[in-house]
Amino acid sequence: MIGIYLCDDEPEIRRQLQAALERKILMEDWDMEIVCSAGSPQALLDARERAGSRQGIYFLDVDLKNETWDGFLLGQEIRRLDPYATLVYITGYGDLAYRTFQYHLEAFDYIVKNRQLEQSVSSCLAAIWTRLTAERQNPKEIFALRTRDMARNVPLDDILFFETAPTSHHVLLHTVDSRIDFLGSLNELETQLGERFWRIHRAYLVAADKIEEVDMKHGRLKIRGKECLISRSGKALLRKEMKGSL
Repeated sequence: MIGIYLCDDEPEIRRQLQAALERKILMEDWDMEIVCSAGSPQALLDARERAGSRQGIYFLDVDLKNETWDGFLLGQEIRRLDPYATLVYITGYGDLAYRTFQYHLEAFDYIVKNRQLEQSVSSCLAAIWTRLTAERQNPKEIFALRTRDMARNVPLDDILFFETAPTSHHVLLHTVDSRIDFLGSLNELETQLGERFWRIHRAYLVAADKIEEVDMKHGRLKIRGKECLISRSGKALLRKEMKGSL
């Protein structure tokens, strides 16, 4: 059973959130339940501790009227307790992606408090269920990311390489037929993805099994016809990993 936690200090907003979530769970017959619907951060954290389960789903108000906590600090504490938590922020403002990046938080979605609140919550929960289901089926073979408009699950076998984007704190994911811009960093991806991907340049992280051609003299390699740069340290890595072929 996947536990859902709500924290919003506006009772009416909290009521709407809970009603929308319960209706969607009942309609779809998903293995989920609302563990806590609280107006204070401490009440949520206490409920989380009592439940003792991991990988919960958390809907958090950004502007909590609390002397100690706001939504981002609460998110940080939840991440410490539940590293695989799914965080969704409820806000009266627009895009908060950069704020969550500053706090080293990977938010799944940002829901604005407006007339479409209940529909947004329902759609968000459906997207979360889809992602969690895919991860459970084969957790190591799916790369989950969030763009400005939607959540995406990209099979690792489809990924050619990652490249730093022109926009600060953004990364471009390249597949054979698409390019996806999302919030992230190559340093974090390098750690997350492990040995299947090689950091050949500060701006490129490539799928090792997709490399087709390496040109050490000009510091470039090709993956499905697309060129990536190779740095000095990247050349050393390639010589080590591709012994006998270079």
